[in-house]
Amino acid sequence: MNSLIASILQTGPAITDGAWGTELQKMGLAPGEIGDSWNLSQPQKVAAIAQSYVNAGSRIILTNTFRSNRIAFRDHASLPMLKDINRAGVGISRTAAGRQARVFASIGPSGKMLMAEEVTVQELADAFGEQAMALAEAGPDALVIETMSDLTEATIALDAAKATGLPVIVCMVFDSGKDQDRTLTGLTPERAAKELTAAGAHVVGANCGKGIVGLTGICQRLHGATDLPIWIKSNADLPRISGDSVVYDMTAELFAGCVPKLVSAGASFIGGCCGTNPEFIRAMSECLQRLSRH
Repeated sequence: MNSLIASILQTGPAITDGAWGTELQKMGLAPGEIGDSWNLSQPQKVAAIAQSYVNAGSRIILTNTFRSNRIAFRDHASLPMLKDINRAGVGISRTAAGRQARVFASIGPSGKMLMAEEVTVQELADAFGEQAMALAEAGPDALVIETMSDLTEATIALDAAKATGLPVIVCMVFDSGKDQDRTLTGLTPERAAKELTAAGAHVVGANCGKGIVGLTGICQRLHGATDLPIWIKSNADLPRISGDSVVYDMTAELFAGCVPKLVSAGASFIGGCCGTNPEFIRAMSECLQRLSRH
């Protein structure tokens, strides 16, 4: 196991942070606007989110850099400032973390599956390599490749991230197929764990796509297929539309109540994705503290 990861887990499972995108939306992020650009235009709002997670008990916080690669930013006016956006994202989270938390910088998918034109392997490698190096230069503790559906893209991003010398976590989205236990491209948890382990990931896991109950089974399957630590960040259940708003019905208390089963299933890193907030992190942290006392 990587030495940094081992040191974090020495005292047991670690609580990470919650959602960034849905929190930015609460602060006024417009539909279609790339929230990462706020690292430069509205850093105080991004800092407030990072600080709220540290205050709630997160031992690891991510960065507001999920879409900060040149393919996702291709038609965005901020493309020339992409390196600055990545570096600022790390700096904002680093300031909030202080000595209370670690900073794991976020790398999301290119979005190539949603685009009409073809994106080459070399273009992906260049985009992820550029982002990984920009993030690494700003001094995070590790890199998190998250919300991936395609194993090839995830592996390309992993290779780029490993070149920085930092520990790398890779997470897939399992919400498709007959039993909603595969990625959009048909990848099973078992194959994902084995392939990503062989490719050199330091931690593997799942995020987004479904609620914490659904990801408990995915966690168990990932854990059974690798000796690496498992990272799980689930949504606050599935969203529903209410008027003009997207609503997540699961409460922080119900979410945290699933933490013991998630730990039993093999989770080493536990946090939240879409729809979660600092209340969820605080409730999970308190639950984990109670578990450790028994």
